[in-house]
Amino acid sequence: MVSPDAIPEAPDRLAQWLAAGAHGDMEWMASTAARRAAPLTLWSGARSIVVLGANYGPEGDALGALEDLGAGNISVYARHRDYHDVIKGRLKLLASWLARQAPGAQVKVFVDTAPVMEKPLAAASGMGWQGKHTNLVSRDFGSWLFLGTIFTTLELEPDAPETDHCGTCRACLDICPTAAFPAPYQIDARRCISYLTIEHRGHIARQFRVAMGNRVYGCDDCLAVCPWNKYAQAAREAGFTARADLTAPRLAELARLEDAGFRQMFSGSPVKRIGHERFLRNLLIAIGNSGDVLLGGIARERLGHASPLVRAMAVWAAARLFPADVFETLRAAHLADERDEDVRGEWALGSDE
Repeated sequence: MVSPDAIPEAPDRLAQWLAAGAHGDMEWMASTAARRAAPLTLWSGARSIVVLGANYGPEGDALGALEDLGAGNISVYARHRDYHDVIKGRLKLLASWLARQAPGAQVKVFVDTAPVMEKPLAAASGMGWQGKHTNLVSRDFGSWLFLGTIFTTLELEPDAPETDHCGTCRACLDICPTAAFPAPYQIDARRCISYLTIEHRGHIARQFRVAMGNRVYGCDDCLAVCPWNKYAQAAREAGFTARADLTAPRLAELARLEDAGFRQMFSGSPVKRIGHERFLRNLLIAIGNSGDVLLGGIARERLGHASPLVRAMAVWAAARLFPADVFETLRAAHLADERDEDVRGEWALGSDE
């Protein structure tokens, strides 16, 4: 439990960066920065905030699928039922109980539905601390915690905040494939694979594609490498049990899904919200990194896709998988009819190698 005015002065470096010059996909972060830093602007009547942490620790190696370049790696948090649905249900039960303790007390539940800084609130409540990767770290559950909050008019006794226990460790900073941490406790979202594969709506810059490997939705590297995960436990909540078909799905099967099949496979999963086109964009980058010429046939099929976002990555994948003479034949067949400048640019550049 924490007071609404307990957020440290500079708890969210991402919010600060966005507030200084946000644009594009995450402009909403800048527009809500003031409210995020001051919960009372969200609800002036709040007197206490209850923070809930739900463990979603994986059973096995969170990074194991990265070694299988023929499979797509989906972030641990998205391999099961959408956590918003699970946590919101738990929060509503707790909020109802709180309201019954004091007639007239009001409560409001938030799980990514409002500009709330859950991580610094959780740190102020004693649940953990914001590590050098900017995510919450718990001495009991490592880096695997979903967060939600209950705002209430009840006056509750606050808990003592947790202190930072990162010490001199740099594991999370050093493992980042795209060097998204300019300094400890700071993240440049524009370089973060989770941001690029989930929030970013446009083309993914060439400088990040090889580093993405087979990560088709999110990235867990900085979370999984944290030494405090030695105390982590596998999730006990049934809703956080990983689906077998989302643990290491084959790229070939995922890439052949059309829109209806994509929606059906990812029904109830966070993956669904990025849409079929962006998912194909991510998949084609993974296919380009696979080194499997047989997957090149899928890239060839997508060269005529209706979306320039998909066509551009199909060109990049084809350039990496096919011999130069085959790629030149494909370029001659498609470039003349291509009207999108970004796709034409991919044809002109070919492979990064």
